Amino acid sequence: MLHPGHLHYLREAAALGEEVHVIIARSENVTHKEPPVLDDQQRREMVDALEPVTEAHLGHLEDFFVPIERIDPDCILLGHDQHHDADGVRAALDGRGLDCDVRRASGREPRFEGELLSTGRIFDRICEERC
Repeated sequence: MLHPGHLHYLREAAALGEEVHVIIARSENVTHKEPPVLDDQQRREMVDALEPVTEAHLGHLEDFFVPIERIDPDCILLGHDQHHDADGVRAALDGRGLDCDVRRASGREPRFEGELLSTGRIFDRICEERC
């Protein structure tokens, strides 16, 4: 579920360069939290439609780095709470001969009381109020 925190992240990425390529994790690869509700293609289409995004790509089923090799970015901006370890990503890129900066995005501070900047919190609120 897209929320203002995602938009903050994408705008921060856009400020780093001329193009923003987003890799959408495949649902079956999401093992560190509840899997997405929407299917992969629908999530890719939604992100691809956002103004800061040049192109959204589906991730590879077995190898996280396959789309990165294809895109050949100058910089990878990890989400502020994304579970990937920046040093581990750097080491793997080096091991594949990819010259790419790896940074961690800043988190977005709430701009008003009660603003929800987490998919999990949005789902919790929906369940509290609608279930």
